Amino acid sequence: MELSALQAMLAGASGGLVGFMLALVGGGGSILAVPLLVHLVGMPQPHLAIGTSAVAVALNAGVSLLGHARAGNVRWPCASVFTGFGVAGAAFGAALGKRVDGEILLAAFAVLMVVVAVLMLRAGTSTPTTDVRLSRGNAPALIGAGGATGVLSGFFGIGGGFLAVPGLMAATGMASFTAIGTSLVAVTAFGATTAASYALSGLVDWTLAGLFVAGGVLGSLGGMGVAKRLSSRRGALTRIFALMLMALAGFMLFRSGLFG
Repeated sequence: MELSALQAMLAGASGGLVGFMLALVGGGGSILAVPLLVHLVGMPQPHLAIGTSAVAVALNAGVSLLGHARAGNVRWPCASVFTGFGVAGAAFGAALGKRVDGEILLAAFAVLMVVVAVLMLRAGTSTPTTDVRLSRGNAPALIGAGGATGVLSGFFGIGGGFLAVPGLMAATGMASFTAIGTSLVAVTAFGATTAASYALSGLVDWTLAGLFVAGGVLGSLGGMGVAKRLSSRRGALTRIFALMLMALAGFMLFRSGLFG
């Protein structure tokens, strides 16, 4: 895809918005990548947008993972089981997604956005639990949650953090801040797996991906600054973002022609 100067600017701006929202509200922000690439930047192929966004998701999650790992927020044994089975699911999901018609995939993506918004609106709090270990008791739950999250991540080309975090919490009882750090191992691996699958099929625009990632880095820096000042209003910001997701999903469903 040959990019015009305007499209290049919009790609950087889109990445900046995703990075900003990720820093501001946490999990779920990267789900904006595909609709922005399709409807704002103007990528003609939904599959190309999914493959390109997967590259950006993997790189952005990897950068965030480094910070959480240094802070000790990653439970590596649990992450290895969750991620190992999830990567297999992501490979399967990506292969399946490439076989689905692009317009149908976008409509299904819009439905997923509504689900994400509902989960964000219903999100509660957890009691901090630091002593979380991999055991025979929680391994089956980690395997099941990791595999399911991986399939959805690969199918839609998303990070899956909005599913990985509650999945890890439910499987092990770990606190939310630990689940966020641990989930980034999976998000990075799932994104890389999906990106590799789409890249092998020639469905990644590397120039656009680079612009998107560069914008995301700048956006995340700005988002972290705003997040610190608005930390007491994080719940309200999350609800506003969830409502924005619902509105965008409605627009995507309308554009899909499902309502005539």
